[in-house]
Amino acid sequence: MPVPSNAAPHVSEPRIRWLFLDLNSYFASVEQELRPELRNRPIAVVPVMADTTCAIAASYEAKAFGVRTGTQVGDAKRMCPGIELIEARHEVYVEYHRRIIDAVERCVPISAVMSIDEMAASLLGREQPLMAALDLAKRVKQSIREHAGATLRCSIGLAPNRYLSKIASDMEKPDGLVALTPDILEAALSGLSLRDLPGVGARMEKRLHEAGIRTMPQLLALNREQMNDAWGGVNGEKLWHWLRGEDFNDPALEHQKSISQSHVLAPELRTHEGCYAVAHKLLHKAAMRLRTARLWTTNVSLSIKFAVSKSDAKRLHNSGIPQAGWSHATTVIECQDSQTLVEALQKLWAQRPQDAQHQKPFYVGVWLGNLVPDHLHTLNLFSGLETETRRTRLSTTMDALNHKYGLDTLMPASMLLARAAAPTRIAFTSIPDLF
Repeated sequence: MPVPSNAAPHVSEPRIRWLFLDLNSYFASVEQELRPELRNRPIAVVPVMADTTCAIAASYEAKAFGVRTGTQVGDAKRMCPGIELIEARHEVYVEYHRRIIDAVERCVPISAVMSIDEMAASLLGREQPLMAALDLAKRVKQSIREHAGATLRCSIGLAPNRYLSKIASDMEKPDGLVALTPDILEAALSGLSLRDLPGVGARMEKRLHEAGIRTMPQLLALNREQMNDAWGGVNGEKLWHWLRGEDFNDPALEHQKSISQSHVLAPELRTHEGCYAVAHKLLHKAAMRLRTARLWTTNVSLSIKFAVSKSDAKRLHNSGIPQAGWSHATTVIECQDSQTLVEALQKLWAQRPQDAQHQKPFYVGVWLGNLVPDHLHTLNLFSGLETETRRTRLSTTMDALNHKYGLDTLMPASMLLARAAAPTRIAFTSIPDLF
């Protein structure tokens, strides 16, 4: 049974360093939480009401008929007669996402938000002994039911590192709780398929097959050098450590957590039009850095500083200008394409203060946060694979031209006013990417 939080763990008790939480059938579950008449019924959440589109989420009642994320709506209707189709409500799911984060953090601080329905927490001290970690996981589940939604369920994985904790969270659904401890690790992993590993998609599976690796026991038998060769790079060595329960966090391999760009406006650009043009250009540069680093963002922030009279100023800018600052952020589904980011910027821009005191912007900055590395990226289910691929392809094509011929070679028309503004600068403490 769970040990009290103030009890000393047995010296031989396994220790858990990570808790990974995966919301079960998240979009469909939120709809069933909000609409009791949908509970215990097969439903599918869709981007638009059309037989040619795909389900972006399915309730477990629908999954029993074989309906999954990506199932074409027309096929879903044939597989599950009477299935209820619900048009996706992005803002609602983001709001519940925030509630769930609040509920989880009543029990344990969240270390990383992986996607709208996944998050991870690093366990410390008395949270790490196995029985204490299991008790904590049960309290997290209860907190979600009490503070986010009575019918919402999640699967939780506990393990010595974050990678294994994600694997554990997928082992028992719905409402599962699985702990992968060192003593059972090899046996538990041997029963998985290669595609059960995060980061192993169709292309990586093909690469492993070409290397003669078709089963988990074969993969686990590789040494570090063989894993590097099979995987094709340093990620192979990281995986070798992770699969053995090591919390391998080489600082040189860790991805950055945020990307920001800011600029003091030239006098001729200290208007709302000029400020927006520069903000757009800064976002364009930040997005290029994001894609170059193979990262995805889930949070966009816009900051503006306005020149005001000394009597109205809360502080002076380091340039000596009396200022009034404003900043606001918005959440986005994981993205790295410029179009989605510009849509977020437009939403933030519309919320800026526009009264008489806020008519002279002199500084603007954009910030991309909650960054997710490429191998942990979750598909944007609202737009689907085709739309995401199209937007990413457009952005990377523009990047290639701008890298080769200069940042201003290809740009949106709204940036023209700021064409010569916000040049790349080298700071004293770091050398940024030069485009």
